[in-house]
Amino acid sequence: MVAPLYTTASGLLFHAGKILVVTVGLPARGKTHISRALERYLRWMGVKTQVVSLGDYRRKILGATQKVPPDYFTLGEKSPETQKLRKSVSAGCEKLIWDFFEGGGQVVIYDANNGTKAARQALAEKFDKAGIHVVLLETICDNKEIIENNIRSVKISSPDYRGWDPDKAVEDYYKRIHDHEKYYETIDEKIWPSIRIINVGEKIMLNNIQGYLQSGQSLIEHSYKADADLSPAGWEYAERLKEFVLERRAKSLKERGVDSNERKLVIWTSTHRRAHHTAWPFLATAQALNVGDGHLPNPSPEPSSTISSVGKTTVSKVSSPTLNVKVVEKPQMLEINPGIWDGLSPEQAKKYYPEDWERFLKDPYSFRAPRAESYHDLSVRLEPVLIELEKEQEDLLIIGHASVIRCMLAYLIGLPASEIPAIEVARGDLVEVVPASYGVHSQAFHFWDGPGRRGPVDPDITGKDDINFYENYAEDTKGKRNLDTPEPSIIRG
Repeated sequence: MVAPLYTTASGLLFHAGKILVVTVGLPARGKTHISRALERYLRWMGVKTQVVSLGDYRRKILGATQKVPPDYFTLGEKSPETQKLRKSVSAGCEKLIWDFFEGGGQVVIYDANNGTKAARQALAEKFDKAGIHVVLLETICDNKEIIENNIRSVKISSPDYRGWDPDKAVEDYYKRIHDHEKYYETIDEKIWPSIRIINVGEKIMLNNIQGYLQSGQSLIEHSYKADADLSPAGWEYAERLKEFVLERRAKSLKERGVDSNERKLVIWTSTHRRAHHTAWPFLATAQALNVGDGHLPNPSPEPSSTISSVGKTTVSKVSSPTLNVKVVEKPQMLEINPGIWDGLSPEQAKKYYPEDWERFLKDPYSFRAPRAESYHDLSVRLEPVLIELEKEQEDLLIIGHASVIRCMLAYLIGLPASEIPAIEVARGDLVEVVPASYGVHSQAFHFWDGPGRRGPVDPDITGKDDINFYENYAEDTKGKRNLDTPEPSIIRG
């Protein structure tokens, strides 16, 4: 696995050629979730990738469930009208796939059931004859709880069931599943490379997978010297962040009908003091709730917690009956190293290092100042964190430096690597990123108006990121890309 890389002379990464990933599986088995996650990751790597969703295309051309013939979602015998409609939708999707490849795309993920051997074989042969690698990706799930949760949390919120009674929508969707089960054929053909994922990763089976987009991973070790503590304004910011996140989280969980006492709040920070100290108010609040429940108070001014270390990662935990918090300090989340540009303003960097400055403006993503990191280097460093993020099941709050937040937002939202340095990150904003039916839903909240990059410069503020303009490229140069979702903290539901 790799972080965003440069394209080769062929215009494709790793000279791997073009790849068609064909999803296989019954409805509500996670095909769309996996397709979107894979698309997001490959795009973040720099691979030109697109998901072609048969369901999305069908809704666009024919409309929602109510507007198609009753036998449309069943296999077996169909009316001539239904056969014509299904063929037109399949042909339209295939045209989208061909158009993307012909336009320079490298990977297409065809998100559809593809539940019969004959249909898979016919599709694979068409693209194989054109020199396109075909990989079958099957998702199998016999866990009834997972299937039910997927239907209720994702499927009935799709446009197909807009305005439906939830229970009626669930009943209709189960009928669709049962109709497909009669004719579904699991992958047992060995002709094509294949991946089979059982019960959301419980077991993974591979057949003839020989690498394709695999590559080595670089390890970059550096020591960035600035590690100032929070100023009084910084502690005020941390307290306000805690209040806002807990209030917003409680409201969100209530709307979803989830008991907050049953979920843990996990907080990721870097090992810099100003980062992990920003998380202290969360631990202190959980500790105070413990005291209210009859536990002995902590005489130390610092929050008391259970601390453990795994490698260089430090984990702090405080649990109470109403708030369960875990803070994880990750060294991979340190801000980008500015090297010789440490402490310089843009004007000074341009004056003292004019040639480097010109190279930086031409390619701010891959440029590396002397003894510094590039954004590409930072992305490589963050990749294990992003893989871990995909596995996280609890509510996650990320408190990070601007450069780190840019990389994570680009990954979550699906922006190309070249745009990472130009994402504006505003102190005092929080972005909520929640997995949705077909991707993620993101929303920004403003919660703090104290000193920071948007306000007047305060010489008494210590530990401000302003000493690293390389980190704050979007705010300090004209290369700004303003998102609807910029922020120095992310909460992911």
